[in-house]
Amino acid sequence: QVQLVESGGGLVQAGGSLRLSCAASPNSLSLGYMGWYRQAPGKQRELVASIGRLGITNYADSVKGRFTISRDNAKNTMYLQMNSLKPEDTAVYYCNVRRYGSTFDYWGQGTQVTVSS
Repeated sequence: QVQLVESGGGLVQAGGSLRLSCAASPNSLSLGYMGWYRQAPGKQRELVASIGRLGITNYADSVKGRFTISRDNAKNTMYLQMNSLKPEDTAVYYCNVRRYGSTFDYWGQGTQVTVSS
């Protein structure tokens, strides 16, 4: 069983920065795909950024140039550095991971990010 613990959300003013973390356990896991998703009130959950085991990344157009996704395979941890935050980035952010070679999705509990104007 995979357990995910997210941290780093909070309230920030527009133009500010936050760093989200998602730690997966147990540490013996071999993880493949990892991604950050977000869901704003009244909207569908959407992909923010994803990263493969070898570090290939993909970003939503709305965050390109502002957000950076990274991972530490030794720690089974994924990060999302969010800079130049905008009020429209306000949402609950969820981490999503798959075991290496599997398509089964595991989801974190979500962390709230609120950007004030």
